[in-house]
Formats: sequence, structure tokens, C-alpha cells
Amino acid sequence: MALASRIASWGALVKFSHSVFALPFAVIMMIVVARTHPLNIQTAALLIVCVVSARTAAMGFNRFIDREIDAKNPRTAAREIPRGVVSAGEALALTVGSSAVFLAGAALLGRHCFVLAPMVLALLLGYSLLKRYTTACHFVLGLALACAPGGVWYAMTGEWSMRPVVLMLGVLAWVAGFDILYSCQDLKFDQAQGLFSIPARLGLQRSRALALLLHLGALVALALFGVEFSLGSPYWIGLAIFGVVLLSQHVAVQRRGIECIDQVFFVRNGIASVELLAAVLVDSLVRAA
Repeated sequence: MALASRIASWGALVKFSHSVFALPFAVIMMIVVARTHPLNIQTAALLIVCVVSARTAAMGFNRFIDREIDAKNPRTAAREIPRGVVSAGEALALTVGSSAVFLAGAALLGRHCFVLAPMVLALLLGYSLLKRYTTACHFVLGLALACAPGGVWYAMTGEWSMRPVVLMLGVLAWVAGFDILYSCQDLKFDQAQGLFSIPARLGLQRSRALALLLHLGALVALALFGVEFSLGSPYWIGLAIFGVVLLSQHVAVQRRGIECIDQVFFVRNGIASVELLAAVLVDSLVRAA
């Protein structure tokens, strides 16, 4: 029971359930690329392991490096490290272990993946430092998650190509948009601590407008992805639903204030990504029928 409790605490520390943000887009790319590049169970499993372990490493390092900031912020003071549920050493060990799993998985996928894996890991871990130096941190987070579908493309094809870029741009804009919205909760804290976030620099209204613009841009990029890979009606129906769910959080914030963002952030963005994956899966099944 003690081990199960520790594992649960580590999972809570890195918000393991939030893997739903990056993983569906990695699987979407898997499904699409598998039309022309055969995909076996071993490769699919390794790709999923790499995505989940990379994200776990990034979140573990984020919690480790931000532990003093989290302790000062009333919104985050109840996180696992400030509360003493997980030690800083455990978070660092989780980061190192997850990084090792990611690198091992990349090596098993092929030399072409292993060569690039350290650079990807540096991007994922480096994101946690950026809020101290630049407001570009939101976009770097988007790029970090966009590496998931981009990495799947490269792992499966071994080719440098512009074809996966539209999906990567869609993920980047989607993530940056909801991260800006989420950061609006900490506007005053970030300003007081001298942290670099877009809300701290632009203020609440302009930050919300930028987040909305990014989400509209994400929908355009995802539409271009559908055109690029000749996806059918199920995808377009799914994309329409994705757009409604995505934009509904902006309506909720407009009506109820930024205080509601915790209630709509995970649920709506998680539903949107899983729903779009389901649409691509249905499209693939219809093609195979």
C-alpha cells in the first residue's frame, strides 16, 4: 500500500492525467502516417512510452525547479512539494528516471530518433526556466507539446518534411492559447515576483484576446492538416466539435470571470483533444471499410 501511495503522489505531482493533452495528437499522427508506413505494436508502444515519459520528465523538473515559487503562490501552495507530500529529491529522481526511459525508448525506435532525443529533452526541461526570463515561455510550452506529433512523424518515416508542420502549428497555438488563459490566474503574483508571463505584461483583457486569436489560428492549422492528409467527413465533423469545445472556454471566462478557468481548463481541453482523436480514428475505420 505504501508503494501504491507513493506512485499516486508522484502521479499527482506531474499531473499524469494531463498526458491527455499531448498524447492524442501523437496518436493522430500515428494513425495518419500508418496509411503509408506500416506500424507494428512494438513501435506504437515505444512511441507512446516516449511521449508519456518525456512529458513526465518535463513536469517533474517543472515542479522541482518551481518549488519555491509554488510555495509562495497561494494558488499552488497546496502542490505536493510545498505540502511535503513529495520531496524535492523525489521529484528530481522522477525527472532523471523519466528522462532515461525517454532516451531508451528513442534508442529502440532507431538511431535517427536517439540522435535528436537529447535536444528534444533539453527543450522540454528548459521550458521550466523560461518564465524567469521571457514571455515567450507560453509558446515554448506549445512547441514542446508540438514535438509529440512531429516526433511521431520522424520516428515512423525517418524523413524531414513540412507535412507534419501544420499539425504541429495547430498544437503549438492551441497549447499557447490555453496556457496564456491559465496564467491569467497568476497575473498579480507574476507581476509581484517579477516573473515573465504574457498576462503580467499585457494585462487580462489583451491576454484573453491573444489567447482567443491563438485558438482561432489553431483551428485554421488543424483545417490545413485535414486538407494536407485528405481526411474525410468524420474529421471535419470532429474538428467542428473541437472548435466549439475550445471556444466555449472563452465564453465561460467572459461570462463567469477568470476564476472559473480551473473548472474549464482541464475538462474542456482534454475533451477536445480526445474527441479529435476519435474523429481521426473513425475516419480511418471508414476508409478501411
